Amino acid sequence: MTQNDELNPTHILQTGLAFWPSKVLLSAIELGLFTLLGNGGMSGKEIASKLSLHPRGVADFLDCLVALGFLRREGVSVSGVYQNTPETALFLDKARTNYIGGMLEMANSRLFRFWGDLTPALLSGKPQNEKKYNEAGIFEILYKDPAQLEEFIGAMAGISAGNFRAFAEKFDFSKYNSLLDVGGASGQLSIFCAEAHPHLNCTSFDLPPVEALATRNINRSKVKERVRAMSGDFFKDKLPPADVITMGMILHDWNLSDKMKLIRAAYDSLPEGGALVAIENIIDDERRVNAFGMMMSLNMLIEFGDAFDFTGEDFDGWCKEVGFQRTEVIHLAGPASAAIAYK
Repeated sequence: MTQNDELNPTHILQTGLAFWPSKVLLSAIELGLFTLLGNGGMSGKEIASKLSLHPRGVADFLDCLVALGFLRREGVSVSGVYQNTPETALFLDKARTNYIGGMLEMANSRLFRFWGDLTPALLSGKPQNEKKYNEAGIFEILYKDPAQLEEFIGAMAGISAGNFRAFAEKFDFSKYNSLLDVGGASGQLSIFCAEAHPHLNCTSFDLPPVEALATRNINRSKVKERVRAMSGDFFKDKLPPADVITMGMILHDWNLSDKMKLIRAAYDSLPEGGALVAIENIIDDERRVNAFGMMMSLNMLIEFGDAFDFTGEDFDGWCKEVGFQRTEVIHLAGPASAAIAYK
């Protein structure tokens, strides 16, 4: 037996055709299948009727979701009863507070198309988003429509919740009394940290259109006396002082020049001993393991061109250039970590 006899192309083919299972899942979310099923079950014929599906694809579509692990089925194909798995019931039913499908809805409606232009992005270094097609940009649309903005912020909150809770639990807040979350969106990170640490006062800082949404969310929480929303532009306005400044999925949106502006702004607003925290899909220093972090960085190329994700070593160099004394990286959940710089 030669070495070539021991090799096989399975991994190559699975990765090269990974858009097949991706689109099956994304279409199920787009159609509202998991929300339709909720905690109950339906036959394939009932599902087809409720979702107006053509008979040709029903069995292949539903049974593929079973084979991929996103549905359960009792009985034979479309005559059987389909149900959500525990995971899809918890995370992909819009009626549940843990719904994370908003991000996947955006992946289906926007990113799937734009990632088809990854090769032009690699060749040109230019974004491949709506502007390439002379369409209004996603944020331009969102800030004009409060309902869509709230839906988008809710989607981001859904995928960030696990990382933010992990940060609230793992970071040592015993030496700190105040937190400023820059680009705080719904106020979620501030709420989680205040809930976990009764001595902590938190401020969620974001653009004016977001303040009302954050305030409403904060007022529904049990820690509204220690959390507030404040509006401002983190590139134009001086950051309010705080013992800890957090940036959740913010730094990767910008090029190096703008990253450095944000790091300097945080340094200037922190007291001696204060901490800057960047919660991101931090790429491992050897760039061999965190494939999701590197794909997120490619997504930043597609979205913005010169924006990118980074390693802990990158963060350390930038922060020490500004004046921070030391840095560390704390793993949170999945591919996400908190990169922390101490003044």
